[in-house]
Formats: sequence, structure tokens, C-alpha cells
Amino acid sequence: MLHPSKLNITLDRGGEEPIYRQLIRHVKAQIESGSLVAGTRLPASRDLAQQLNISRISVVNAYAELRAEGYLSAHAGRGTFIAGESPGIEPASKNGKVSEVETPTTPDRSIREMMRMGRKPGVISFSGGALPGEFFPMPQLRDAINLVFERDGAQALTYEVTEGYYPLRSAVRDYVSALGIQCTPNQVLITGGTQQALDLVIQALLSEGDVLVTENPTYLGMIDIARTRRVQIHGISIDEDGIRLDMLENYILDNHPKLIYVMPTFQNPSGTVMPLHRRRQLLNLANEYHISVLEDGVYHETRFEGEPLPPLKALDETGIVLHASGFTKMMLPGIRIGYLIGNSTHYERLVRVKQAADISTPTLNQRAVHLMLEHGVLAQQLERNNRELKRRRDVALSAAARYLPPNTLWNVPEGGLYLWMELPRNGPNAAELYISAVQMGAAYAIGNVFYTNGCGSYRMRVNFGAHKPADIEEGFKRLGRAWRELICDYEGMEKAPLL
Repeated sequence: MLHPSKLNITLDRGGEEPIYRQLIRHVKAQIESGSLVAGTRLPASRDLAQQLNISRISVVNAYAELRAEGYLSAHAGRGTFIAGESPGIEPASKNGKVSEVETPTTPDRSIREMMRMGRKPGVISFSGGALPGEFFPMPQLRDAINLVFERDGAQALTYEVTEGYYPLRSAVRDYVSALGIQCTPNQVLITGGTQQALDLVIQALLSEGDVLVTENPTYLGMIDIARTRRVQIHGISIDEDGIRLDMLENYILDNHPKLIYVMPTFQNPSGTVMPLHRRRQLLNLANEYHISVLEDGVYHETRFEGEPLPPLKALDETGIVLHASGFTKMMLPGIRIGYLIGNSTHYERLVRVKQAADISTPTLNQRAVHLMLEHGVLAQQLERNNRELKRRRDVALSAAARYLPPNTLWNVPEGGLYLWMELPRNGPNAAELYISAVQMGAAYAIGNVFYTNGCGSYRMRVNFGAHKPADIEEGFKRLGRAWRELICDYEGMEKAPLL
């Protein structure tokens, strides 16, 4: 039986560096020095927490980040081990040549497994990425489905052409023209939600091992797609105007990525909006280096303050932008109708990948959404939804100021669904707070799952659109209570002497 190795770790309990970061640093140092060799079994999180007299969540968080960076591997029922090769060390191959260290290509699930605790009954969860059912135009959807059956009969349940129901493609063409995007129906591909649109682009344009560059933080779904498709994903830091173009250009020069993925309007999770001048600069950069841009416009229309900006696709004069969006985040998530707009260079390849994936998007859903577009239902519902989202955002901002700890930071979004928050550094990070918060009856999305490099440990994403105002108020009250109770235990435990 393989017994776990005893780690030689000395913690600085009075220092500014969080305990879990110290653990990460010590383990990395011992791996890189050769003290911990590949295959070494580490103590279970509970055992190491008891050994060091620290919070178990500190150990869980440290192990999770080390796994995400490729230092550790976890095996169900066996434990946690030092991975086969150490990142940052150039391992020699059998022929004596230096081989490239591979970035992890499967999503780390430890933090997300922990986030499932927030689904318990009675928990006010701000962690999801969708609107609640009261935002859905149910009577209008029911009428549209009935009309489709009366008009089309069994035809509404047959296979549609892979490109999508032509009247719907024409309606999408008309819909996006109001946003400034000029296209033909033959440039519109109907997809099973925006998520499928993104996945199709990755499959059609990139091969295994190719490099995708994106914002950091970025949409969690894109991180999953890239790693599942075994594409290397690299995040570029953002500022208040979106992706840093100076850093992006430097990365392009050194690494030659095949695709740039951005969400320029109400970026998920940060809520940033890329101003017009940076949108133009990004397109100029992409054209200069001949790199396609995948624009995720799923939140573009969820604006309740400020002046609208044109999508990147509306500014695209060379056909370098692929525009993905849909009618899921707006109001009909379960209908799974998205669309992808691209030029002829990529369109045929995208159609072939789509055909191999699912033959076609469900015909009934396409025809029902087409009727709702034609009758103006979606535009009217979007206007009502945005008014309510503004009201809920204001309640969330007020509750955050009242209940969350001093020095907590957050954005003030003009649209979208999220507050992007940062906890004060003198207390527990977002993962450490999470279990206490769930026990108090509130949950959120832990921030570091949105980063390509495991950063953002004190960040949390809160979906203010997910609950009615009274529940938003109560949810923030519970979060504040959880932090106050945990900070007492945290400070006492982290300052205690080592056993």
C-alpha cells in the first residue's frame, strides 16, 4: 500500500500572503527541487489541514489550483499525486531532446463540484448564468407552437436542413441589421444555442494543439470547449475597456494563435464593455496578423443604461469576424436557438461540422422562434426584461453596500446579468467562503473558474437577475453573515501556533 508523503511546510501565519497561496508555493518548490517526485501520493486534504492546523478549504483550494496548473493529478478512490512531469521544468524525452510541457486539457472539476452544494433546497443561489422563469414569454411561446402545428402539421417535426429553417435565417438577418450587422440569410447558421455556435467554430477552425487566445477572465463555457477539444487556451489580462491590446499583440508575435475569442459587450464574468476605439483597434490588429475573431454577442442586447455600441461584426469590413449569439440568454434558454454569422470562407466548413454534430437544430423550435421574431414578441419581451434587470441590479448594489464586508469591490454594470466582485484580501478567499455561505443559505460562482491560469481567488460572480428583489436582499444578508462568522474562525485559526 502506498502511504502519503509527509510534506515539509512552514507557514507564515502573520504574513500578507494567503495560507493557500503559501501551500501552493511550498509544493511547487518541493516538486521543482526534486523533493517530491512524480507519482508521490500527497496527504488527503483533511489530513493535511489537521497536520498544519489550518482550514481544510485552504488545502482544497491549493490542491485545485495545483491540479489546474498540471502539478498534481487526482484519481478517484486513490488520492492526489504529483503529476508525471512538472510544469516549468523541461523534461527530457527518451531521445534526449527537450519535450514541450503540455497544458492541462481537461477542465479541473474540484471547485465546480464544490459549487454543486449551492443547488440544495433553500439556498439562494446567484451562481447560474440564466434568467429565471418569470422572464420567459410563456403565453406567446405556447401560441407560436400551436400556430406552427396548425400551419405545418407533421412537417414541424421532421429534420430541417443543417443550415437552419430559411425563414428563420432571413428573420435573423433582419434582426441583426438593426444592430448594424449586414449579412445575407446564406451567411446565417442556426445552432443549438450560442454554446454550440462557439463549439462549432473551435472545431471548424482549430486543430488539436492549436492556440486560442481570449480575455482573462473569460466565459467558463469557452474554457471547457477548448480543453475538451484539446486546444491550448491562453488568457490576456483585461482592464476597464476589455482585453489589453498591447499584451495581445506581444502574445501574437511570440505564439501565433489561430483564433481570438472575445465578448466585447457586458463580458462574462467581468461586465466590461469594450469602447468603440478599442473595437476598431482590435479589428485592425486581427487584420494585420490575419487572425479570425470569434465575437460572443449573447449579452449585447441586455442593456438597460448607456448608449449602445455596434458589435464587432458591424465594424468588420474584411469578413474576419464570426459573430455568435442567440435567443437563450435573452429569454428562452431551454429552446436552444442560437445563430452564427460568418463569411463564405468558413461557412461551408461550419455547416459540415454542424451536420456531423446533430444533423439539424429541432425544427419545431426554429419555426416557433421565427414566428415570435416576426410578431415582435422577442423585442417587446427584451424591453420588459431589461427594465426588471435594472431594478434587480440596483437592489443588488444597495444590498452589497449594506451587507458585504468593508473594502469589497464590485462593478456597476450597465447591462448583462452579473456583478463581478472582489473580497478583501485580509480574510477568506471566495472558495473558502463558499462552504460557509452555503451553510448560511446563499451561493455564488467562485471567481477562479473563469480564469485560464487559476487566478481570481478572491473574485466572485453574482447573477443579480436570478432572483426577485426580496430574495436578492436576503441572499446578500446571508453572504455577509457567512463572511463575518468565517473571518473570526479564519483569523483565529491562521494565527494559531503550529502543532
